[in-house]
Amino acid sequence: MAECKRPPEAFGFEQATREYTLQSFGEMADAFKADYFNMPVHMVPTELVEKEFWRLVNSIEEDVTVQYGADIHSKEFGSGFPMLDGKTELTPEEEAYAKSGWNLNVMPVLEQSVLCHINADISGMKVPWLYVGMVFSAFCWHIEDHWSYSINYLHWGEPKTWYGVPSSAAEQLEEVMKKLTPELFESQPDLLHQLVTLMNPNTLMAHGVPVVRTNQCAGEFVITFPRAYHSGFNQGYNFAEAVNFCTADWLTAGRKCIEHYRRLRRYCVFSHEELICKMAACPERLDLTLAAAVHKEMLILVQEERRLRKSLMERGITEAEREAFELLPDDERQCQKCKTTCFLSALACYNCPQGLVCLYHIEDLCQCPAARQYLRYRYTLDELPAMLYKLKIRAESFDTWANKVRQALELQNGAKIELEQLQALAKEASDKRFAENDMLQQLKSTIKEIESCIREARNILSDPEPTRSNSTVKSLDNLHKLVQRIQVLPCALDQLSPLQELLERADSLQKEAKNCLQSLPESASQMKEMLERCDAFNVQLPEAEQLARHLRQGHWLSRVRAALVAGRSGTLQEMRSLLQEAGAVAESPAVEKARSELKELISIALRWEEKAQMCLEARQKHPPATLEAIIKEAENIPVQLPNTLSLKEALCKARAWSADVDEIQSGDHYPCLDDLEGLVAVGRDLPVKMDELHQLEVQVAAAHSWRDKATKTFLKKNSCYSLLEVLCPSADVCSGSSKRSQWRKEREHGLYRSDIESLGLSAQDLRDPGCIVLAFKEGEQKEKAGILRLRTMNSSLERGCVCMCGEAPGELMLRCELCQDMFHGLCVSGPRLSTHRGAHSSPSLAWWEWDSRFLCPLCVRSRRPRLQTILSLLVALQKLSVRLPEGEALQCLTERAMSWQDRARRVLATPEISNAAATLAERRQRLQHYKDPQALRETTRNEQNPAPHENGDDHSENGNCAMPDLDAMAALLPRIDKAPVLDISIGSRTLLEDLMLEGDLLEVTLEEELTISRLLQASQNPPLERLRTLIEIERCERRTNRLKGKDHEKKKKRRSDRAEGGYLPPTLQKEELGPKRSRSDRSQDMMAEESPRKAGAESNQNGEQRL
Repeated sequence: MAECKRPPEAFGFEQATREYTLQSFGEMADAFKADYFNMPVHMVPTELVEKEFWRLVNSIEEDVTVQYGADIHSKEFGSGFPMLDGKTELTPEEEAYAKSGWNLNVMPVLEQSVLCHINADISGMKVPWLYVGMVFSAFCWHIEDHWSYSINYLHWGEPKTWYGVPSSAAEQLEEVMKKLTPELFESQPDLLHQLVTLMNPNTLMAHGVPVVRTNQCAGEFVITFPRAYHSGFNQGYNFAEAVNFCTADWLTAGRKCIEHYRRLRRYCVFSHEELICKMAACPERLDLTLAAAVHKEMLILVQEERRLRKSLMERGITEAEREAFELLPDDERQCQKCKTTCFLSALACYNCPQGLVCLYHIEDLCQCPAARQYLRYRYTLDELPAMLYKLKIRAESFDTWANKVRQALELQNGAKIELEQLQALAKEASDKRFAENDMLQQLKSTIKEIESCIREARNILSDPEPTRSNSTVKSLDNLHKLVQRIQVLPCALDQLSPLQELLERADSLQKEAKNCLQSLPESASQMKEMLERCDAFNVQLPEAEQLARHLRQGHWLSRVRAALVAGRSGTLQEMRSLLQEAGAVAESPAVEKARSELKELISIALRWEEKAQMCLEARQKHPPATLEAIIKEAENIPVQLPNTLSLKEALCKARAWSADVDEIQSGDHYPCLDDLEGLVAVGRDLPVKMDELHQLEVQVAAAHSWRDKATKTFLKKNSCYSLLEVLCPSADVCSGSSKRSQWRKEREHGLYRSDIESLGLSAQDLRDPGCIVLAFKEGEQKEKAGILRLRTMNSSLERGCVCMCGEAPGELMLRCELCQDMFHGLCVSGPRLSTHRGAHSSPSLAWWEWDSRFLCPLCVRSRRPRLQTILSLLVALQKLSVRLPEGEALQCLTERAMSWQDRARRVLATPEISNAAATLAERRQRLQHYKDPQALRETTRNEQNPAPHENGDDHSENGNCAMPDLDAMAALLPRIDKAPVLDISIGSRTLLEDLMLEGDLLEVTLEEELTISRLLQASQNPPLERLRTLIEIERCERRTNRLKGKDHEKKKKRRSDRAEGGYLPPTLQKEELGPKRSRSDRSQDMMAEESPRKAGAESNQNGEQRL
């Protein structure tokens, strides 16, 4: 009973006992994540970590312990940002970061931040905290102290996943958590303030709480708003820094937070009343926005204080003492009822000096009479309005300043003012920290315009006769505009009168220049003298340009005459430049004649250029003779033509290409496909019609057609192997430590190995048939040695994960006959014991012919076509005049298969093996005439009365039982004799097993392989456990198919077409390029080709039938 009544322990996180350095913690964190997910830390998807995190949170049975370096004081251990502490010398770039407002050491104490008015260094709020995380380390649902803003910066490392709830839904979140976990909140009402509560965001959203999420990467900030609940976890090893800040809009939220804390009796980090009063006491330090917000909060504070003190008077409490609460420690001025930190006032008792209460809880101080109680106050009610007034003056100072600016800019008094007065108004705005506004912008723009006018006027007036290249030269139009700009300014400038005098002199010089242009003197010297006078004047006249054009006319005509007699030295661009310059000279008959000659020459050159361009770009290519004629004609034009030169170069390349074709076609061996493809690519790009190109394209197309046909014959749908890789031995079958992981990665991401890697040969070696054959032979030896090592390793090792899915072993497991690896029966396509049997037909009594051999999809890389199909491909290959690496590999594969077939036939023809095969056929023939009575009775009963299976469900389709064949097989298993059917010597058996191993490695289907597999199976004890597993797997698949509403036969066909499905060799193909068929299909084909094999039944001494 005492144990039951003991209060529950509070929730929380344990303090780690081991100390870490940053490096040792990172090594531990990376090692933990890599071991947990069994992959490099940088390759683990964020979605996988998130899914696993919430699975662990929701799991009751499973525990995972991680460590989190949280709430580390930056003043003790250092900040991730540069700091101006005088201890270290900073570079200019680091110094800029140290002063930046985004530096978390600077942000809380910016002028716009309310926290800068708190003197104490509040750890975590004004002084940043550091966080060193690892995977799964989390921060629970919480809001910041005093509902302040928070900002978090991720310096480096893996991402941090955040979940957030807006402040409008904060109370809704609290209600949902209390509703779902009432027992936790009964023992700890302020549970959400302790940072120990996690709840899945999906659960919150299911109850109507809006939740958002984000992944914070290195170099990114995350900001949370007042009373916005947030939580999250780390994706891996990272380093972050966080701090709080409060802006003017927070003041209202901060006041509401104090009211909330008062109801929860929660301690405050600082006194909100003290903060408001401290800002109100120094309004000149506040900007306008903050001053207005403080004035609003101070007004509410004063009104509430008046009401509370009035209630004291009504209770008869008249004694009062002034108290400087800011000098007292926080624990000596906390309300003993609600734990609020008092500042403006508090109620105390002479008889009980150890405690005090705020004016909201005057009933809870003590039981002493009111005469013994007294008020402790910081300000009188007369002092508070004075503070309010100062705030109001500060907030309204902008209006007074704006009126002064308006009067100055709009010239309301009719008199212009001095520039110094406008600058004084701008300085006043800066000193009083007025926010940016339209009036201030207008004032700054006006001052900037005045200074610009003064600067331009001084530049013009400083040198009365500057040179032509001087930047101070202004056009006459600009001088007029400058004078007009100065006249409309609100300030009187001394430069106005000199500018007006300069403008009169410019007008006089302009008249003289116009007279000179009208008379057009024959002497160029007079015109040049007038132009020099205009250039020497510091104002640019429009007539000066006209004078310059007349002077440039003569110079241009001389250049044209020189260009026309320059012969072939001139380029087309030079002719165009001269024609373009004609627009800058004065018009005259000589200019017009020269321009016509230039146009005619350019027109002729462009026509030939266009003809050459058409030959270069035309879809209908021209023979070399046509191009030679065009080039010869174009060379007569006295201008250099770029397109003609390009056409000539293309013709040279075409001749070189023809030489390359002749060389490769006249070699001792057929050319390689890669060489022909390169020549075809180059030939197609040439703008010349080449007769040999079509022949090469036909050869390349025929080679691609053969390769496509071979690909469809060998490769499965969506196979991750190339054709050359399938045709070559798998020499790396046991290389590396994770073949299965590599295969799964290739399947998921489509990572294909290049053909060059298939045989370990370079691109040049693949051109040599001898190298390919030699590499193929070496690959055969490596493949067999590798599969033997892999079989030994897979048979001896006990691993925690198997199959392609990488999960732990389960109940229905299949072992590959070749590599001895284990797979889940429902992850791969296993043998089909019921294939091609009717729904109500009884199973064959010859259990050794049941299709129970399993080869995994890692060992079976292709469709394994018949040898006859491969031979037809070789016949087609001989007709090609192109060499392909795949063709050489296919010939090697065919020779290997035929060699194995010859060996197998010789072994099967030995007396012992042939007698064993005859015995097996005799027993099968007897069994065809004698069925098991018990199995027949069970099959008949299942057909007539379909009964539910062991799971209690009625598996019927169209009124008939869904699994009579499997039930009949399952009924036969207990009656199968446990002894082998055949007795084969150890030497013969070893020989057959070696042949079977080599046959399984072949990517070819041979009939002898099926015969050997049946002989080996009959010479062993019946694999009852494997048969039961296969029957149960097939039952599970059929039940799944029925639940999905899919037809069984369609599902079976789709499974056989899946690229990842397992192959059950030896299986014959239905047609040359058709889909892979099951082992039963192939056995039926062989039964049709060979004489029927019959087997009989034997009876034991008790008369009971045994198979």
